[in-house]
Amino acid sequence: MNTPTRRALLAGAMTAACVTAAFSAANAADTPGVTATEIRIGATASLSGPVSALGTQTRTQEAFFKMINDRGGIAGRKINFIFYDDGFSPPRTVEQTRRLLESDQVAFLFSNIGTAPNSAIVKYVNARKVPHLFITVNGDKWGDHKAHPWTMGFPPSGRAEARIFTRDALKRHPDGKIAVLYQNDDYGKDYLAGVRDVLGDDFDKKTVIAPYEVADATVDSQIINLRQSGAASLISGATAKFAAQAIRKLHDINWKPTHYISNGSASIAGVLLPAGVEASKDVIATAYLKDPTDPEWADDAAVKDYLAFMKQYYPAANLQDAFNTYAYTVSQVLMKVLAQCNGDFSRENIMKQATSLDGVAIPMLLPGITVRTSPGDYHPIEQLQLQSFDGKGWKRFGEIIDGSGK
Repeated sequence: MNTPTRRALLAGAMTAACVTAAFSAANAADTPGVTATEIRIGATASLSGPVSALGTQTRTQEAFFKMINDRGGIAGRKINFIFYDDGFSPPRTVEQTRRLLESDQVAFLFSNIGTAPNSAIVKYVNARKVPHLFITVNGDKWGDHKAHPWTMGFPPSGRAEARIFTRDALKRHPDGKIAVLYQNDDYGKDYLAGVRDVLGDDFDKKTVIAPYEVADATVDSQIINLRQSGAASLISGATAKFAAQAIRKLHDINWKPTHYISNGSASIAGVLLPAGVEASKDVIATAYLKDPTDPEWADDAAVKDYLAFMKQYYPAANLQDAFNTYAYTVSQVLMKVLAQCNGDFSRENIMKQATSLDGVAIPMLLPGITVRTSPGDYHPIEQLQLQSFDGKGWKRFGEIIDGSGK
């Protein structure tokens, strides 16, 4: 080989190496939190504070990702799930989210808990174009893809639930008033909006309402005031702690309206047992997940897999706690998104796949309920079924209902 040819080949090789290096650097810059061996996922959690009962969700997710890693991870990468306690305090959520994005360099955020905490970071996260996926909130606003295109909730919205509750209340008590206990923030106001969607111009004459603040010690006074209305039904747009208080107070004062509570407050272990079994009888909620403690599912393969997972990876958990079932299920949905990425874990592609779930059947969802998203639909779950607590467990009744209002 003559010298000019050798020089040309060397120059070409050097150019190719430079191009490859430049491409790799650019690719790394486009995929923060992703290396050849790991994907870093971030979250803030309520391990302490007023809704610390929800902290078990994050612990379940931690256990879930350990299981995934034990099975080889995703696309050859292990999941590094980094989460920090924010105590359900928005200022702490901001602090911890900045830590996750700017110090830990996570690829995206997953299942952050709470309306107020997520509201505190949504503009910051969207400005940085970070996927803010399947957050644990019931607010209808979290499906607003135009206002925050990088943020998506997961549970059915309180507005959708309230529409279903109101229709059922009208069937049971056509002439009765509907009382609404609600948290005085976006979360609680969604329940008012859902009731108004159904009642329309009759809202003012058919309802009596009572707000409470998340910092309140109890909702006892609100329940006493609502009782004076003589309402036949009560819709509690309340988080777990306050839903349990409402159930207990109704029992203590012997007021027996048809009582509806949010799906997020339907945990037997976290809400109904603390309120008291007798007090909780006949409470109505919505369902979209299988109850692993219900004998109906004793031979169900998905439930068997869930129970085996919990026994191996989170044995300290309470199997009656629906928060754990929820966490396991939303983690399965995330794995579907990551699998669809086909190894391209850029933030843009993660978001693209999260908005391309076309009727995905997740094993722990009730039969007939699927996950559906699109670039114009950021509400993954909109189908629900009503259920009533009989003192031992939840018993579903009626058909699967579309609560979207479409």
